Amino acid sequence: MTRTPEPLAVPAPNPESAAQRGPALHVRGTLLPSGERRDLWLVGDRVTFEPVAGALTVADDGYVLPGLVDAHCHLGIQSGGRPSDDVDQARSLAVVDRDAGVLAIRDAGSPIPYPSLDDDPEMPRLVRAGRHVAPPKRYLRDIGVEVGEADLPGEMARQAARGNGWVKLVGDWIDRGSGDLAPAWDVTAMAGAVAAAHAAGARVAVHVFAEESVAALVRAGVDSVEHGTGLAEDDIEEMARRGTALVPTMINIATFGGIAAQAEDKFPLYARHMLALRDRFPSVVRAAHEAGVPIYVGSDAGGGIDHGLAAEEMLLLHREAGLSAETVLRAGSWGAREWLGFPGLVEGGLADLVVYAEDPRTDLTTLLRPRRIVLRGRVIR
Repeated sequence: MTRTPEPLAVPAPNPESAAQRGPALHVRGTLLPSGERRDLWLVGDRVTFEPVAGALTVADDGYVLPGLVDAHCHLGIQSGGRPSDDVDQARSLAVVDRDAGVLAIRDAGSPIPYPSLDDDPEMPRLVRAGRHVAPPKRYLRDIGVEVGEADLPGEMARQAARGNGWVKLVGDWIDRGSGDLAPAWDVTAMAGAVAAAHAAGARVAVHVFAEESVAALVRAGVDSVEHGTGLAEDDIEEMARRGTALVPTMINIATFGGIAAQAEDKFPLYARHMLALRDRFPSVVRAAHEAGVPIYVGSDAGGGIDHGLAAEEMLLLHREAGLSAETVLRAGSWGAREWLGFPGLVEGGLADLVVYAEDPRTDLTTLLRPRRIVLRGRVIR
């Protein structure tokens, strides 16, 4: 079965830091997912439903959603695909997400470390992997740490220590010798790498496009499949049995046409394969949902995809894959937060919320227009 470590520890409230934040905040509106019209109060970084005298009302109407989540992005990769210059640049990318209502992020691999952002009060909640673990001379330049099969288990353990709960494994990429996608290493070696990361206390997110590699890695016990375009019916059934998550990154898959066009002359087999994977993908995501596979929202921001697009990813899951609005909202808000270990709008939960004027259950485009954003008990906008 897929390994599920304990969620990140949520520290107890600190009365002194709560006092430094200023007065408690009061929010009234229709809370999602329950649909109840309620009042809640934010005291420091905690939610309570017990009235707090003197609280400042920051929203008195609308639809209140636990903060959005981007469960696959890269703060350490700047536009154009180069590593971010420094922590400040990574911080600026996180601010773009935050200001779009994304209040929790899973960074699925960063070429630069930035543990100083983990508890930064201005930053979204952050769960992160270390560097991508990638095959030699086959992956994006300067992004991953490239190792051969013999060094794979040790590197997975090292990257587990660089992150705060996750390791990112590159499961396949183009093999220029064969002219098509191929597993990054022997599939048995990759299974050993997954086991090494689990032994080091980390969960494993695996980048995977092609059929052979995704089938092997699902059975190796990875914790989340990123992209997953090559999933077959029996792979999906196995994911559902194990509780393995799928993060589809549909914005990324929409770029396959451009990738294929660039590769057509030199690697025609690869180009045709990428187009076939793109065209079948909405039905793959729909089948995964129907089988009970947990699905979470990830934009794959960093490099060729801009930050701040989690809401657009949610719209694609609804429009292209046919997931219901309720399913999409769970995948990009309260469900994803629970998966990453961040309590939602419950008694004692974390004080992250977004208020919308209209009901996103009836019109998901409302997610593009947040009225009020509160992070860690502080008004962002």
